[in-house]
Amino acid sequence: MTLRFADRFEPVRVSAALGPPVPVVFDSPHSGTVYPNDFAMACPLASLRSAEDTFVDELFEAAPAAGAVLIAAEFPRSYIDVNRALEDIDTELMEGDWPGPIAPSEKTRLGKGLVWRLLNTGDAIYARRLPVAEVERRIADYYRPYHAALDAALDRVQAEFGVAYHIDCHSMPARVRTAAYPNGFEAADFVLGDRDGTSCEPGLTDLVARTLAGLGYSVARNDPYKGVELVRRHGRPQDGRHSLQIEVNRKLYLTSSLGRARGFQAVRGALERLVGEICAYAEEQAAAAAE
Repeated sequence: MTLRFADRFEPVRVSAALGPPVPVVFDSPHSGTVYPNDFAMACPLASLRSAEDTFVDELFEAAPAAGAVLIAAEFPRSYIDVNRALEDIDTELMEGDWPGPIAPSEKTRLGKGLVWRLLNTGDAIYARRLPVAEVERRIADYYRPYHAALDAALDRVQAEFGVAYHIDCHSMPARVRTAAYPNGFEAADFVLGDRDGTSCEPGLTDLVARTLAGLGYSVARNDPYKGVELVRRHGRPQDGRHSLQIEVNRKLYLTSSLGRARGFQAVRGALERLVGEICAYAEEQAAAAAE
């Protein structure tokens, strides 16, 4: 996806299955690089782009050929973050009273709620407060279409197969800072988030961990990323809907200037193998459930 600015554009890209369909939907909610012209940020674009999961949609582009659906946001997460609840409103950013429910999360306290107020560095994104109408427009034009596309894709495959597997695709910095580790620590190559085993059947997480480890990568589970709104919303294993978040360490494939690193093709090849394994597993589980 090419970086550009635009007034109007399709906010969501849906790539349908090209091969025989399987009950899997991959989504890349944070890889968008089309910046709306009304963003009106006060920070440098280079700093703002640190929020992107740059090229994650490309890393998982083998999904349609394997029979899965791939959904990707075209807009950047810093404009509005679809991996947050609608109630995750940052009142410090708002001009006027928000008319709906407000339930700020820990992400909001860090300035990274539904609409980000702060960069990863802690610097402000805006030199202004956002009018209620502006945030409502972002919800209507970007947030809701993304969730509608993902909901529809998962509903379709579950109606056809009786089960649905959702793989939520992200990237993470090589060095992660958390409240427990304020100085940071070196992240694993991949972090799998299943909200401590509650958002998908254990077999799916085990399969992904085993496949990646077999390809020579280090893998962590739920540390430090467990999955946020998308995995919480769609992870209902008791209803036959399974959701797993995969975080890819940027050091494996991305340069500091957000270009493709020397290892990009190797990581994409490894993820093509992983996509195939996930799709085969989901197909087998659907067949077993239908017996």
